[in-house]
Amino acid sequence: MGEATQDEQGFDAIVVGTGPGGATVARELARRGARVLVLERGSDAPVRGTLAQAVRWLGMPGESLLLTTGGLPITRGVTLGGSSVFYYATAYEPPLADFDRLGIDLRPALAETRAELPIGPLGDRLMGPMSRRIMGSARALGLDWNPLDKLIDQQHCRTECWRCGYGCPYGAKWTTRLYVEDAVAHGAVLRADARVRRVLVRDGAAYGVEYTAGGAVHRALARQVILSAGGIGTPEILRKSGVEGVGQAFFIDPLIAVFGFVDDASGGPGPGGTRRVAGREVPMSAGVRLASEGYVMTDMTLPPALFRAMALARGRLWRLGQHDRALTIMVKIKDDLGGSIAPSGRIRKPLTAADRAKLDHGYAQARAILAGAGASGIFRSNVLAAHPGGTAKIGETVDVNLQTRLANLYVCDCSVIPEAWGLPPTLTLICLAKRLAGALAAGER
Repeated sequence: MGEATQDEQGFDAIVVGTGPGGATVARELARRGARVLVLERGSDAPVRGTLAQAVRWLGMPGESLLLTTGGLPITRGVTLGGSSVFYYATAYEPPLADFDRLGIDLRPALAETRAELPIGPLGDRLMGPMSRRIMGSARALGLDWNPLDKLIDQQHCRTECWRCGYGCPYGAKWTTRLYVEDAVAHGAVLRADARVRRVLVRDGAAYGVEYTAGGAVHRALARQVILSAGGIGTPEILRKSGVEGVGQAFFIDPLIAVFGFVDDASGGPGPGGTRRVAGREVPMSAGVRLASEGYVMTDMTLPPALFRAMALARGRLWRLGQHDRALTIMVKIKDDLGGSIAPSGRIRKPLTAADRAKLDHGYAQARAILAGAGASGIFRSNVLAAHPGGTAKIGETVDVNLQTRLANLYVCDCSVIPEAWGLPPTLTLICLAKRLAGALAAGER
């Protein structure tokens, strides 16, 4: 690795990471006239929605696919836009009361976000046959199972598609790449394939970052640094920058998929006289949150390759060719805080007895729904994890303004969320980022 190049100067802010937090901060600051440098660890190649690309950006062992010491896989998107490229575009509102107790009012940012993004319940045109069948059975059991708010341009979303999990190649699914593009249009500088090593610190204040790109070491200087490298990446950078006490007692949103199979999988007629195809529909179309039980359930159409991998992992070889017959329910729990991320990067996060009890309870409920929908051969997948967070919590690592103990160094990603709530965090992080960007811009003025 070569020596550091000449310092890059003249930036007001450096944003590390382009997930919901980082992309939003970059966009808001650039729109206010700030000179922003955006550094992204992954590639900025166009999203093609292919299995090969998804494996590179979401399933690369040691990079985008991490394992805990117990073998539990944790996925994270390592590309421009982060995990938003692969998420299922579900827009759960922030837990406003929880943030109120911290002294953080997200309502103005939430109202602004709802006004500018395509957020709304999935429309009838996009509701697929399998999700309808699951919803009908759940409602018959007395569950308040309803369409979910989605971050989708529904007029341009295709009805016979399951590519949300591979990355939408049609531009219908909103991702934070759009915010980064907007930031660049307002003068921000984007550098992809740039791995940040540490924050530069002098006299208790951040003044830039050191990163590698193109086989060389670079230094960029700025008045403010915002880390948005994710629940695993951010604590790694903080430690190397002299911030201790991070990566402890965190959450990982464990989930399972529950599969059942039906013989009469015909979707019936679709728009324009086409025939609906089961197994090709918007995932997480509808669902229910059982807050008292500590979990959420939704339908979840999977890409065929992921379905086969899950079936194979459970020894269901005879199911490998039955993707279009599968009714699938996701059970995602609010897990107990625990575990640690070692300086070596080793992740220890065992599931507690309470976590396993929630998964078992959700599995039993999902079995009942699938049976009511006429499915048989029901089984559950191994446990997966997504949305790791709580590794640099508000009240511990950062204050209510998301600033660390180092002046000019901020964190805005899942790391700062102090408690698990077991729901997709996209909308919450956008709101936190809008609030942060407004405060930073006001401070600069």
